[in-house]
Amino acid sequence: MISSYQKVAVIGAGTMGNGIAHVFAMKGYDVTLVDVAPAALERALATIDKNLGRMVSKERITEADKAATLGRITTSSDLATAVADRNLVVEAATERFELKSQIFQQMDAHAPADAVLATNTSSISITRLAAVTKRSAKVIGMHFFNPVPVMKLVEVINGYDTDKAVTEAVMDLSKDLGKVPVSVNDFPGFVSNRVLMPMINEAIYTLYEGVAGVEEIDTVMKLGMAHPMGPLRLADFIGLDVCLAIMEVLHEGFGNPKYAPCPLLRQMVAAGHLGDKTGKGFY
Repeated sequence: MISSYQKVAVIGAGTMGNGIAHVFAMKGYDVTLVDVAPAALERALATIDKNLGRMVSKERITEADKAATLGRITTSSDLATAVADRNLVVEAATERFELKSQIFQQMDAHAPADAVLATNTSSISITRLAAVTKRSAKVIGMHFFNPVPVMKLVEVINGYDTDKAVTEAVMDLSKDLGKVPVSVNDFPGFVSNRVLMPMINEAIYTLYEGVAGVEEIDTVMKLGMAHPMGPLRLADFIGLDVCLAIMEVLHEGFGNPKYAPCPLLRQMVAAGHLGDKTGKGFY
């Protein structure tokens, strides 16, 4: 561990939060995983334990490594106490600005004055989140990708006021985690989702307009464009509600009709067909 951010809090114990906690703890960081729901914390620890166990079975780590990693993770439902001694706080809550801004206000109020506040948002403005704090120079995006222990990329997103020294430190930290960081600026969707989500949306339009079926569309993209997963299968994996939310951020942020979510996407989300998480989606 080379980073000065030795004490980390991760806010939100869902899929992304537990993955982020897993990666930090594996690399020797002292991690507090925070969630208002104790059951979510229990599920997160069980998931981390299971994923580490899979790594042991593949002989990528030892049982001692697994035990040491789990020993570096504590849990809490009290955000104020949990962040009080942390150098870095990473928010990984649901992709809604109102919720994230409330969490950022709490993080700002209770974390040490020199702590960096990061968000794992996949599309929401870093600048807007920074503006609800009194330390906008120390607010940054750390957009990890799912599954976090496997995927190498971290989009490091600079807000309008983010200090260059903070960006450099977070880039170094990401490398210390074994990731490949890419520095980008704060525009709707950043790079990843500005490119990915319109492609998924266009695939949904292609289905909606009757050009081809689900498997046909995905097969064209897999075999013709060498994508490891077709866009409709990927949409199910990400969550159709998440895809819709990001498309709405792009549409609102740019005011361009090319980012309008497909009506079929809206209908499926309204019906509760959200993909893998509900067992109903394009597949």
